[in-house]
Amino acid sequence: MSEYYLSKETVQYAWDAANEPRLEIEPGDTVTIECLEASGAQVKPGDTAEAIGKLDFAGVNPLTGPVYVKGAKPGDALAVEILSFADKGWGWTGIIPGFGLLADDFADPYLKIWELGGARTEFKSGIHVPVEPFCGEMGVAPATDGPMPTPVPDVHGGNLDTRGLKAGSTLYLPVFREGALFCCGDAHAAQGDGEVCGTGIESDYDVTLRFTLLKEANFAEPRFTVASPLTAADSAGYYCTTSLGNDLFAAAQNAVRYMIDHLVEHHKLEPAEAYALCSVAADLKISQIVDAPNFGVSLYMPKSIFK
Repeated sequence: MSEYYLSKETVQYAWDAANEPRLEIEPGDTVTIECLEASGAQVKPGDTAEAIGKLDFAGVNPLTGPVYVKGAKPGDALAVEILSFADKGWGWTGIIPGFGLLADDFADPYLKIWELGGARTEFKSGIHVPVEPFCGEMGVAPATDGPMPTPVPDVHGGNLDTRGLKAGSTLYLPVFREGALFCCGDAHAAQGDGEVCGTGIESDYDVTLRFTLLKEANFAEPRFTVASPLTAADSAGYYCTTSLGNDLFAAAQNAVRYMIDHLVEHHKLEPAEAYALCSVAADLKISQIVDAPNFGVSLYMPKSIFK
């Protein structure tokens, strides 16, 4: 089988079946895809929070591709085996005004620049987050005609922001167009489930993928397999905050607010730092959704990141 490299020289800013393929491959071929971080080079090493305040959302979440897979037909599933990630040495996390789970609580921009290159990366002295990369954006051309914004997930994939899509996992995408027309981007060095402030550790990565087909799978939406535990941070357990009520969104917000309060009081973080740390390291989970009228949401913060 053949191996290819697809650079970030040309990127797409919409999911669209009209986007011309940049590469044609056979099932079984491997492609290393260079992914540009989520700001589309609007944020750079050495920047301050001022760069976050100036973000142009028309240029975010650029996609590398499309890749045309020969033999892919509507009704098939494209199996994307995720083989490896190679970082470019840095990443960023930001709080973007007007965006995120607690947008009303955090009106000012915030930016953290991270150094990458090892198994963990330092947030602040005594706080180190495991590096566990995945692509936030992975998908195929949608069934509908016309452009679809890249920040929006749908049945074709798109902005999945699912940290289980790491090396060793396989993503299965329903095919809606001949050749599938696969793209990816928005790589993260780390992210908690929920990505509560709106960003993980947004990073440039080379992502190596192998493509095969499941003929006539007829999947309605994406599905995936994960071959190993989701995180290296499990070993020391978790500190968890919980909120209960009849509104899942409000409960999610409150669970994060309680964790921010805890981090400010016990780990001496500023509120914006605590919010950003929740986004890159903590997992937001639905604890129960059957005991109506009230539901439960919990935020799991791994204790192992604190030394």
